[in-house]
Amino acid sequence: MGNLMIATIVGLFVGVHNATWGMYKDAPHEGFTWSTYFRSVIAGLIYGPLVAYIFNLDMSLAANMFLLFGAAYSLERITMEVYKTFIRVEDQSKYFIPMQLSVFGKPVESYAARLFFGFLYVIALLLISYGVYMLNNKFQAGDIKANAFLLLLPCSVFGWVSAFGGAWKDAPLEGFETFKFFRSPGVAYFYAFVASLFTSNLLIITMCSIGFTIASIETYKTFFFLDRPRGKFQGKPITHPEMETFRKKFVPGYVGIWIFVIATFILGLMNRPDTLLPF
Repeated sequence: MGNLMIATIVGLFVGVHNATWGMYKDAPHEGFTWSTYFRSVIAGLIYGPLVAYIFNLDMSLAANMFLLFGAAYSLERITMEVYKTFIRVEDQSKYFIPMQLSVFGKPVESYAARLFFGFLYVIALLLISYGVYMLNNKFQAGDIKANAFLLLLPCSVFGWVSAFGGAWKDAPLEGFETFKFFRSPGVAYFYAFVASLFTSNLLIITMCSIGFTIASIETYKTFFFLDRPRGKFQGKPITHPEMETFRKKFVPGYVGIWIFVIATFILGLMNRPDTLLPF
């Protein structure tokens, strides 16, 4: 029960973290509703215990709390992006960059087509995950010292998925930015290395790499460029100016979650077993 409780709390932090940066950037343009905010929270509460169970994580260890946060974060983001891109029906005229599946900046109107391509997208993600899982079996039997850095490369694979997906969606309207394109794969590789300090399981390393990449980049874009509107709202008016004050109430909790994540990383390093990757 203690393991489940801790995993649920970490999942709660995942959901609140995602919901907060999303609300912080969108609320001045869209307003605020608790139902939208708690959508990510509920997903986090589901994925936290689920990931802990699948990977048999001992939640009494700080390192596993760190890994769980990153892995559950990736699943929450994938779920929400699939929902918004392929399933949700919404007026796209309020956006500068469409949030639904689009081709050269034009939303795909056919709902059946969106569902079909959404199905293919999910299958592709599952196949990539299965490939990492199969590589993990070979990795465990191989020479870790000889292959560790090379095998971290596929762990950043979802960073490339994010880069290509972002370019597909944004470039037709914003133009192609080389730094922006390579940012996600580079940061994902870094976080793959960080996660590998605590586990040799390539699948959870892969999940953590994209989870922490999204958490870091979105925090950077949300709180370090307050005067710059989100790309999807570029040129759109602020229709709910009162939200610019209301949203600040959520910042202390958001910062607190980052402190928790950093603390679990530091404590994990301090108590790191010698049996893990030799970095």
